[in-house]
Amino acid sequence: MKVNFECIPYTLDFKFEAGTSRGVLKAKTSYLIKVSSMSMPGKLGWGEAGPLPKLSLDYLDDLQEVIVGYFVKLEKLDIPERQNDILAFFQEHISDAYPSVRFAFEVALLDLINGSDYLFASESQNPLKPIKINGLIWMGDKDFMLQQIDQKLKEGYDCIKMKIGAIDFEEECNLLSHIRSNFGANQITLRVDANGAFPVREAMKKLDTLAKFDLHSIEQPIRQGNWKEMSVLCQNSPVKIALDEELIGVSGFRRYELLESIHPHFIILKPTLVGGIKDTQEWIKLAEEQGIGWWMTSALESNIGLNAIFQLTHQYQPTLPQGLGTGQLYHNNIASPLTISEGYLSYDVRGNWGFP
Repeated sequence: MKVNFECIPYTLDFKFEAGTSRGVLKAKTSYLIKVSSMSMPGKLGWGEAGPLPKLSLDYLDDLQEVIVGYFVKLEKLDIPERQNDILAFFQEHISDAYPSVRFAFEVALLDLINGSDYLFASESQNPLKPIKINGLIWMGDKDFMLQQIDQKLKEGYDCIKMKIGAIDFEEECNLLSHIRSNFGANQITLRVDANGAFPVREAMKKLDTLAKFDLHSIEQPIRQGNWKEMSVLCQNSPVKIALDEELIGVSGFRRYELLESIHPHFIILKPTLVGGIKDTQEWIKLAEEQGIGWWMTSALESNIGLNAIFQLTHQYQPTLPQGLGTGQLYHNNIASPLTISEGYLSYDVRGNWGFP
């Protein structure tokens, strides 16, 4: 199948200053890929490359030029029309150096072939059910974080994820204590995400302190790249550890080696960061073979990328809450059938898309 592509930069504006241990986000640019084919008149497919600042391998000033360069090459080729062949095709033709770009092409072609309501053809025979998600608490001053916590609890979430590592550790512990003083571990599941903020020499002491709050898990307590120290933490931590940034840029047999060496309790999968849909599926297979749990998380994509991750996650019928609650972050997110209610993300096939 011969196709034509178009790239549309789209800047998403946050409703608030979204704090992480790597800085504050006020806006984020995604590159939307639109695909069409003369063999499928009247149909369009949409994908999204939305790299994260200071984190994504392909967060580059010239990323739009990179994407357009791929258009020139791919428009000369016959692109397959079967789902598995599409994923294999882009894994072969899009470099590992551009994980968000590969994800965007995968999603755009699946959308063109199968449609936004059922990106994965098998789902048309398996209606999309709501998926439980965690309520995300962004970094900020104590009052702002406390306000978010109270709001998420009022909205019906029973799994809360709090980003830590940017303000005073004692104040962060006070916030966790606030939740636990009102809700026990059997009522509210608590996750924290350190984004690699703990110095290695302080990590175990902080993990011991955090264990008092009956946490479900902590994501990436120390900076990625130190497999030996992370392995020691995973073996000895009183809080279960999930790898997140640690997975970025790891491909091929190195994935097996990473999981075998560190053997975390969980891995966190962001398709935009780890190489796209097929690469995410390969991570899941490796993790499950080694008895390692996992959950999926969006990487602040618009609803185009979020929908693809939601539907990919749905194929696995997960029982753990997923990190897919980012669709409400933006003033100008792309209108979609995705909705959040009582701590669940749903897709209403009666809803409408508002593509640019």
